Amino acid sequence: MSGERFGEFVRRAREAKDIGLREMAKMIGVSPTYLSKVERDEFAPPAEDKVKAIAQIIGCDVDELLARGGRVASDLSDIIKRHPVELAALLRTTKGLNTEDIARLARNAQKAKDK
Repeated sequence: MSGERFGEFVRRAREAKDIGLREMAKMIGVSPTYLSKVERDEFAPPAEDKVKAIAQIIGCDVDELLARGGRVASDLSDIIKRHPVELAALLRTTKGLNTEDIARLARNAQKAKDK
């Protein structure tokens, strides 16, 4: 993930898809003025449902876009709240692992879950 801020990233991706500001605002259910201020990072990123809609429109991973906005998906928060000690330990063990190692860990966890 690049160091690009949420608004910068959304604007660049929207323009790359040749979607106008007004069109995008209408698609996600906000005013063009509000979206413009979000894209200029004058306003904080919108609520999770709007971020999810933006991610779908620009073809971006929802979790990545939420992270750019300094957020975590509500379903992840719920999962962590059910097993806080175990998941905190698991997440802390991933510190220092590269992306490939973390992906392998996730695949192994999925295999264990599927058994």
